[in-house]
Amino acid sequence: MATKIEIPSVGESVTSGIISAWSVEDGAYVERDETVLELETDKVTMEVPAPASGIVKHGAAEGDEVDVGAVVGEIDESASKPAGDSPSAPAAPSPESSPAEKAPAPEPKPEPAPAPAATAVAEREPAPAPSGDVKATPLARKLAEEKGVNLALVTGTGAGGRVREQDVLGFVQSGASSAPSSAPAVSVGGSREVSVERMSPMRQKIASRLVEAQQTAAMLTTFNEVDMGAVMDLRKQHKEQFAEKHGVGLGFMSFFVKACAQGLQKFPLINAYITSGPDGKPAIEKHEYQDIAIAVAGPKGLVVPVLRNTEVMSFATIESTIKDFGKRARENKLDISEMMGGTFTITNGGIFGSLMSTPILNPPQSAILGMHGIKKRAVEDPNNPGQIALRPMMYLALSYDHRIVDGAEAVQFLVSIKDAIEDPARLMLDL
Repeated sequence: MATKIEIPSVGESVTSGIISAWSVEDGAYVERDETVLELETDKVTMEVPAPASGIVKHGAAEGDEVDVGAVVGEIDESASKPAGDSPSAPAAPSPESSPAEKAPAPEPKPEPAPAPAATAVAEREPAPAPSGDVKATPLARKLAEEKGVNLALVTGTGAGGRVREQDVLGFVQSGASSAPSSAPAVSVGGSREVSVERMSPMRQKIASRLVEAQQTAAMLTTFNEVDMGAVMDLRKQHKEQFAEKHGVGLGFMSFFVKACAQGLQKFPLINAYITSGPDGKPAIEKHEYQDIAIAVAGPKGLVVPVLRNTEVMSFATIESTIKDFGKRARENKLDISEMMGGTFTITNGGIFGSLMSTPILNPPQSAILGMHGIKKRAVEDPNNPGQIALRPMMYLALSYDHRIVDGAEAVQFLVSIKDAIEDPARLMLDL
């Protein structure tokens, strides 16, 4: 009896994926519910479990794009588990063998071998094919003749491996031509190889969404700067007690998430979508909740898991959830449902050293906040007006859709975040 291995449904918006890897080789035995393959979609990479125990037969190869519901292999349940899966005991030594036979003889000290002659190397290496047997463009052949290059030694990057003029030029610049030319090139010793690899479904989706955001939204960015001194002092004062009580560190993200949740309640259009109404005309979808997506860098691209109802989340819950998101993003274990439905996004380029950027909208959302690196700059001392002091400053950027959000509203929203961060007591008092 054979059981089919089918691609399961991942979510309403996912219709296909790519088999990134078979976890069990063709013809190998697998236990029920053991991972049999990994499926890479434009949202997540998921593990597909074996529907039964038996011998696996592949019906699709790694790299194949398959639809949801497609049969990609089968499991022969009638096959018994092969013997020898458990580690076997070491073989007992033969009684006939003497101690002298058991002990390995000492190896003689090797003498240094003489350097091989150049003629011997030449005999082992096959001679390159004549240039006339190589596929090349007319310009490439002409240039090769001028420079004394054997086309058989040049890697072609054209269609079907055809050698192009640029390939010959690159070969000459590398100093590896087969015959001296009238004007020999100087070699710098660097590689001239070019590689092409398939763009992953997730990267394709990221690319299409970013292009969509720029083509469909009237995107504009407003900037401000925030003094991080008060938050840094608060963290320093309470971080040990916070970690001891909640089991997680107190970072900056929880302050910004709470500040944004508070600001989104004050400026609801920044928390809204442009959508189509029942009559097909443009409409505005407003949300009573603040679901904030947090951009997280994963091994296969940027993912944006969502914190639900941030307006009622505690600092500890925010920090622990973000920590969990980051861990599972690195392991490609985020569920697709965790990355859907956000009403606003925060991205922190500062962790990578960014000082300033203009973040791109995450459709259909109307705004995204960009955080950046903290740098000490000379500004007016908040505790001594009129005097200059070095303060830990961060640039903030708010990109927004001008079709739904006016400039004045965007600026006031960003100022509300600045005020909350520079005076964290406002977050506690909901001011």
